Amino acid sequence: MLRIIHHTDSTASHSVLRVQGRIVGPWVDELRRAYVERTADSRCSLTIDLRDVTFIDFGGIAFFDEIYLSVTLINCSLFALEQLKAVMERHDGVRM
Repeated sequence: MLRIIHHTDSTASHSVLRVQGRIVGPWVDELRRAYVERTADSRCSLTIDLRDVTFIDFGGIAFFDEIYLSVTLINCSLFALEQLKAVMERHDGVRM
């Protein structure tokens, strides 16, 4: 199961998606939908908070590989950081 909590600042120029749980299977599509909704306005920057993510499958890793230039990833657990290491090695632009 995956829980996504959305917060936008008072100026509507920055959004944060706090993700909790496992980014696997159909939940990758849920995260993708949340990402698309929040990035529809190109004036709004997006941060994804991964502090409560317990697992990321290959689909989730592929998703992060696709969006690496358009988001900032913060608060990665050591486990999530290890799973995303290949993405970081492929793209110097990934910000943790």
